[in-house]
Amino acid sequence: MSEDQSHQFERGTDGPKVIVVGVDGSDSSLRAAAYAGGLARRQRALLAVVYIQPVMAAGAALGAPVAETTDEIAEGLITEIRDAAERVKDIFDVRWEFHTFRGDPYSGLVTAADDLKADAVVVGASEQAGHRIVGSVAVRLVKAGRWPVTVVP
Repeated sequence: MSEDQSHQFERGTDGPKVIVVGVDGSDSSLRAAAYAGGLARRQRALLAVVYIQPVMAAGAALGAPVAETTDEIAEGLITEIRDAAERVKDIFDVRWEFHTFRGDPYSGLVTAADDLKADAVVVGASEQAGHRIVGSVAVRLVKAGRWPVTVVP
């Protein structure tokens, strides 16, 4: 291997330092968060918990308080995660942060992973039947080929 090639891919060689996990309140996303928490603890990595707030097309909601609803979901998730972190703090010593991004789940997670310099991405398996045909967020993240992606059932 030439000297030029030896330093091209350093990220991930000694395990992930930043693990991004997408949460949306679904059971599979909460299982993904628990799995990612264990991974972060074992790797001594930062766990970045990410909620992607959906963005409605202008006028689609006709003034319905969609942003307020997704803000409530984000606040509820923060509370849930803080409670869970508090319960296990003596067992799991995990550094974690909560981030909210806006967009569709796929592009939001891509933005989050890029902005947070993720070494790995963890997501829950889709619980929607249609995704088996169309392709889930997880499959699209894997196909992007930019980070190791773990899909938790």
